[in-house]
Amino acid sequence: MADRSMARLLPDRLTRSLTARPVLGSLALILAIGLFWGGNWPAVRFILRDLPPFTLRAIGFTAGALVLLGWARWRGLPLRVGGGEWPWLAVTGLFTILGFNLATAFGQLRMPTSQAAIIAFTMPCWALLMAWGLLGDRVSIRQWLGLATGQLGLIVLLGPAALAARTEDLIGPVIMLGAALSWGLGTVLIKRRGHWESHPVVITGWQFALCAAPMIALAAWRESPPPPGEWLDTTWLALGYHLVFSICLAQMLWFRNVNHLTVGESTTSTLIIPVVGVGSASLLLGEPLTLQVVVALLLILGAIAVVMLGRRHLDPAPRLTERD
Repeated sequence: MADRSMARLLPDRLTRSLTARPVLGSLALILAIGLFWGGNWPAVRFILRDLPPFTLRAIGFTAGALVLLGWARWRGLPLRVGGGEWPWLAVTGLFTILGFNLATAFGQLRMPTSQAAIIAFTMPCWALLMAWGLLGDRVSIRQWLGLATGQLGLIVLLGPAALAARTEDLIGPVIMLGAALSWGLGTVLIKRRGHWESHPVVITGWQFALCAAPMIALAAWRESPPPPGEWLDTTWLALGYHLVFSICLAQMLWFRNVNHLTVGESTTSTLIIPVVGVGSASLLLGEPLTLQVVVALLLILGAIAVVMLGRRHLDPAPRLTERD
């Protein structure tokens, strides 16, 4: 009898063991993406001490295009994009890649990185409103509550001092708000397009290539960065992190496993990014982690969780873009 009972238990244990492995793999993926993209916020701030924004984005976008399209070619994926997809590819890339990343670079020059990360990750709230207006998605009471919570987080973060601040003091927050709106609009337009025939890695690789062209031109025209021999050691380290972990590795991990992530898991990975961004900015950049910043972060995280866990029509997580 004992032998038969043990025989019945073994398949159950084996099943639990096999099902636990994908769960552990998903958790490891979420942690890796959150750490890589969250740590990219202070990394970009270090880079901006030597490299101006257009130069930084020219390097990053070019690297992203080469890595993604090179990986696609190595995997045997067709690099050709249908003519009907090119306009959508260009427009969505304009908002999700060029608009978001350029705004975050300029925004970080005018405000603390920790606060910039918090404002940027109000994106799901704005995307929900845009989906309501452009896609006709229904907004539930719970999601309206999430939107209100997100606005409260912004009010706490900026504080009453924002009302009395000089115009130049508000430029940074306004730029970061523009970054969040750009990311949100691009996400909604991706959904508006519907089915994409080309592989996501190929689409995003070409988006990086298209966005790199104006950045290279603007960098050559407007900026004169110091020669590489004069860059700080922290700039080299941060640039290496930025290119390897944020642009290449995190993005490849995301598309390697995106089809295996549930809405809840995707939301969790998004929540981790601003937490790591705020924490690493405090540790590496010496930015004060005040009660005001902590409360604002908690309110924004709560808003993201309510909005994203309750939505069914938008993509559950951002597409492959460089998340600082």
